[in-house]
Amino acid sequence: MSTEKPLFLLRNPSSQDHNQLWQDASYLENLPKTSVSHSVPLLGWVTAGLPMEICESREQVQIPPQLVKKNTYALKVRGDSMIEANIHDGDIIIIEQKHTVENGETCVVMINNQYVTLKRLYIDRSGVRLDPANSSMSPIHLKNEDVQVLGIVMGLKRRQTLQ
Repeated sequence: MSTEKPLFLLRNPSSQDHNQLWQDASYLENLPKTSVSHSVPLLGWVTAGLPMEICESREQVQIPPQLVKKNTYALKVRGDSMIEANIHDGDIIIIEQKHTVENGETCVVMINNQYVTLKRLYIDRSGVRLDPANSSMSPIHLKNEDVQVLGIVMGLKRRQTLQ
């Protein structure tokens, strides 16, 4: 069992540029041992790559109170489509359940009631564009009715070191 202390990354809510939300994020590093943590459900995996079917879990994860909102849950990230937004394979993302988002928000979406992915979402007249934060990957273009927003990323829990 690892004794590494996890790091928590809290997005900068005052950043007006959605592309900078995670670059401007702050680490919650030295949380006092007496700091109260909250247990939220870890519902499974979300892909940061090609959309995949929902992988459910019924575990719990402990997070600092700064990351807890009314409807908060967690998902473990698989893939590297969001690495330029400082979200890496193996991170646990903390999600606030919402069904609407602003253009450019980093969010979890369901596609065709079957596949789930983590991307930046943009809506325009032609439909929905799901952008990866990885310049080697292409965006996904969909019709509005094919996409359901499940929540926005409020923060993440990471191992002390990335491998």
